[in-house]
Amino acid sequence: MNIAVVGTGYVGLVTGTCLAETGNNVICVDINEAKVKKMQDGIIPIFEPHLDLLFERNIKQGRLTFTTNLAEAVENAKVIFLALPTPPGEDGSADLSYILGVADDLGKIIKEYKVIIDKSTVPVGTAEKVKAAVKKNTNIDFDIVSNPEFLREGFAVDDFMKPDRVVIGTQSERAKKIMDELYKPFVRQGNPVIYMDERSAELTKYAANSFLATKITFMNEIANLCEKLGADVDAVRIGIGSDERIGKRFLFPGIGYGGSCFPKDVQALAKSASEVGYEFKILESVMDINEKQKTIIVPKIKDFYKGDLKGKKIALWGLAFKPDTDDIREAPALYIIDELVKLGASISAYDPEAMDNVKNLIGDKINYATDEYDALKGADALLIATEWSLFRTPDFDKVTSLLKTKTIFDGRNLYGLDQMKELGYFYSSIGRETVK
Repeated sequence: MNIAVVGTGYVGLVTGTCLAETGNNVICVDINEAKVKKMQDGIIPIFEPHLDLLFERNIKQGRLTFTTNLAEAVENAKVIFLALPTPPGEDGSADLSYILGVADDLGKIIKEYKVIIDKSTVPVGTAEKVKAAVKKNTNIDFDIVSNPEFLREGFAVDDFMKPDRVVIGTQSERAKKIMDELYKPFVRQGNPVIYMDERSAELTKYAANSFLATKITFMNEIANLCEKLGADVDAVRIGIGSDERIGKRFLFPGIGYGGSCFPKDVQALAKSASEVGYEFKILESVMDINEKQKTIIVPKIKDFYKGDLKGKKIALWGLAFKPDTDDIREAPALYIIDELVKLGASISAYDPEAMDNVKNLIGDKINYATDEYDALKGADALLIATEWSLFRTPDFDKVTSLLKTKTIFDGRNLYGLDQMKELGYFYSSIGRETVK
């Protein structure tokens, strides 16, 4: 099948590459000429595990190409994916200007029937707006389909190639047949393709992400309560996670959620609710709690140093909002850096993938180490903000030799309390006893 993918961010590039991997001819479109030139030269612009191998293979075999020319991309395409950004506006609503701008252009370009697929996360009613934007410039028949993505950064390739479900919003039998053909290679093991109307599909994505954000936030609240009551959040997590109605996933406490999806989607769903006169109180609480949770470890550091962090050097492990990605959008580490620098501390940070992105954002506000141990040299304490695997089992003899004092503030609960006691560390984590 000939496919066009408009937008080459995380969603667009993963979608285009994975569709090419199953034998489709895919043209990806982006207005950023420098980015397109790099991709044409085989340089992948994002870090996503396993994506580079598929990217290189499909470029080499001619199934994956890139252009800045929208008309060229859609001319022979049966299917057009819209994988464009929907950033939050000042009021929390999703900005649809990119999507509707392309929809307007498509109406001027298409010369035969197309299936136009909203892959971006969009508010309820967007399919109707896209349809209207296309239709005002053409009499050609077309269908708009809502096909929300459920890709986890760090696992996006696996999530696309082996989806646990595919949600498709359409009421067109013609479009449904094309979508069946498109997704058949990805659901051979019987995972469901779930059809519904467009509005329900749009809401499904927001509801899923908002529920997961709520689950994370609830566990963070339990962790904060554990500290007050002298309970251990790890024991509580295991206890409730063994209930199959609750499940084990998304129960690990920490310093809040970040990234491109949860913060934006929770905000957008709350805004959509308010626009129809419904006060979504749970989501309002989730947003408020998560904002505070991002820097909840800072008071612990202030208390340890009796409020005086001037001249203190903090080694920071982790900058990305989660491991296995270079994405720093809404990363808790950035909020923590702001607070600590205001208090007079200096930061020496290391992250396996995200340092260039942070440097482009905040420049020389912090020092960037060459590896995790380099960050520790002469530091007064270690602070962990992202649970990268290489931070889980460090050489503690080396850690001890490089730090000025045996002091760790762990925002991701990577180490066992007994281990920290045995090593003689001051160890402060989330929802657990502080080891002194």
